[in-house]
Amino acid sequence: MHQAEVKKNRTDRIEQPNRKLLRENMTWAREALGSAFGSRAKVSLESLTREFGFSVKGGDLQIINSSWYVTHTGLIGLARRKRCSGIHVEAVDSLCDSRANRFVLKATVFPSKGSSGFVGYGDADPSNVSSLVRGAEMRVAETRAVNRALRKAYGIGICSVEEIGTISNAGEKLPPQNTNGNGNGTGPKVRDRLCQIIRQHKLDPELVKAYAVDFCGTKTLRDASREQVENFIQQLADWAEKDRNALLCQLNSYSQPKQEVVA
Repeated sequence: MHQAEVKKNRTDRIEQPNRKLLRENMTWAREALGSAFGSRAKVSLESLTREFGFSVKGGDLQIINSSWYVTHTGLIGLARRKRCSGIHVEAVDSLCDSRANRFVLKATVFPSKGSSGFVGYGDADPSNVSSLVRGAEMRVAETRAVNRALRKAYGIGICSVEEIGTISNAGEKLPPQNTNGNGNGTGPKVRDRLCQIIRQHKLDPELVKAYAVDFCGTKTLRDASREQVENFIQQLADWAEKDRNALLCQLNSYSQPKQEVVA
C-alpha cells in the first residue's frame, strides 16, 4: 500500500508540469482566439500538450483555419528535451537547380545513438515560398526537411508551419533577391516592412520585438537569422490582417507588470 502511494505521488509530480502547461495553453488560446477556439481545436491542443509538452505562448504551436500546426521552434525544443543524438542534412544534387532557386534537401534525425535514423525531405522554390524569403529557398528547404524528419522521429502527425507552401497573389511584386545571402534579418528591406506593419496596425514596437525574439527562439533579435525574422514578419502581417484583436492579446502577454517603488 505504501509503495503504491509512493508511485502515485511520483506520477503526480511528473504530470504536474504538463497540467500547468495545459491550463496556460487553454487560457491563452481562449483569450487570443475567442470563438475560433472550437471543440476540435481544444481536444487537439490537449493531446499535443500532454504528449509533447508544446507551449502556445512559447511559439511552439500556431492555429490556422481552426487547425494546429507545429513550428520549427517547437520541434527543435522537443528534440532538445528528448536529448536528440543528432541531425544530418545534405542536398539532393540531382533534384537541385541553383539557377532556378530550386532546392531539395534530405534530413536524417537520430533520436538516440543506436538509432538508424528517420529521414525527411524538404523542397523549396520561388513558387512555394513567401515573397519575403525569395532568395533563401535553400534555407527554407533545409528547415522543411528537418521539420519533417523530426515529426517522423517523434511521431507528430500534424504538419509544421514552415512546410506549408505559400500561394502568391497575382499582383504581388517580388522584392529583389539578396545576392549576399549571409546577413541576418536586420536588413533595410526587412526593417522597413516590419515598421510598416507596426504603423499600419498601430502595434507596440517593444511588444512586437519581444514577440519576435520569442518566435525566433533566440536571446536577442540580432541573433536570429534573416529567414527566421522574415518568417516572423509574414506571420505578423497575416495575423494582423485576419484578427488584430487576437494578435493584440498575444502581444500583451509579453508586457511586463510595472513594479511599485517603495519610498
